[in-house]
Amino acid sequence: MAIFQSIKLWASRIKRDAVTLWFAYRHPGTPWFAKALAAFVVAYALSPIDLIPDFIPILGYVDDALLLPALIWLNIRLIPAAVLEECRAQADKWMKEQGTKPQSIAGAVIIVGIWLGLGAALWAWFNRHG
Repeated sequence: MAIFQSIKLWASRIKRDAVTLWFAYRHPGTPWFAKALAAFVVAYALSPIDLIPDFIPILGYVDDALLLPALIWLNIRLIPAAVLEECRAQADKWMKEQGTKPQSIAGAVIIVGIWLGLGAALWAWFNRHG
């Protein structure tokens, strides 16, 4: 049973750190390169739409299980310790008061844009080679 508790704790930390990056993106003490990565990570992490839908076998969970945690881990390492501590406190407070993470409409729009772009590129490719 300990493994399930470890996984649950890890998942809650990932969720909290996604919200932490949401606050870090707006914090004046966050370096510009960490803000740039945080903007992408937050838009994707808080988007209600996945880049790779979960119904696609194996690949559907790769972004949730590997890609997103790796990007969050990297981004957290780029933020100064004092800023990170302050933003984590804000994230904990937000999640306690709101009961959930915020949602990113911009992230959903970006994901839909990527899918539409891929669809248009495939359509153009098949029209040329078909």
